Amino acid sequence: MSSIHELIKERLPQHIAIIMDGNGRWAEKRFLGRINGHRKGIEVVKDIVEFCRELGIGYLTLYTFSKENWNRPVQEVNALMELLEQHLKNELLKLVKNGIRFKAIGNIGELPENIQNIIKEVEAKTKDNKGMVLNLALSYGGRAEIVEAAKKVALEARRGALDIADITEETFARYLYTDSIPDPDLLIRTSGEFRISNFLLWQLAYTEIYVTDVLWPDFNRQHLIEALLDFQNRERRFGLTGKQIKITV
Repeated sequence: MSSIHELIKERLPQHIAIIMDGNGRWAEKRFLGRINGHRKGIEVVKDIVEFCRELGIGYLTLYTFSKENWNRPVQEVNALMELLEQHLKNELLKLVKNGIRFKAIGNIGELPENIQNIIKEVEAKTKDNKGMVLNLALSYGGRAEIVEAAKKVALEARRGALDIADITEETFARYLYTDSIPDPDLLIRTSGEFRISNFLLWQLAYTEIYVTDVLWPDFNRQHLIEALLDFQNRERRFGLTGKQIKITV
């Protein structure tokens, strides 16, 4: 069994993104309603957020509710919104106490008004925190994010506030939901699915991807340690050769 002591602090990822997949399948395997899987998944979120804070991870982004999830049965969507509301209310004091800054990314305007108000409250009360940044991707879609950013860039150019010649990758990135947030170093996907499901399409360009068969409700600190050890054994070349990397280092 891998140990936390095997981790090299200087080689930990600055930003971890997680596709938390498998809540429904976890519940179905146990002949439980799908919402019970989501409840169990929230308990795992709490522990993984705390563990990442303890490890000194700077940014943690969790794929919580996608734009496509709106197409699920109404009863399940409503239950998910209730769970989200309860979770944010219950965790606010802990976020403040632990110095965690909360941010929601996605088309927040599509969420119920009461959820939007809670998000604003949590963001406001944690905005000055200097510890880990916790991003929840809510009503999020990677393609929609890029389209929305393109519209903003086009509008700025039409107003004369932005010269087309000045539009670079760095400029464009400032119009994304993740403005001022570094791209993920590591993407973890649970449940064994080998796809990114419209998540952070722009930001994952050079992200290391780690897939585990473990369903999200069964994911624990030990599984995260294994993912981090795997990450630390990767050679991140960013288009260079391995020899170039060694010379740079």
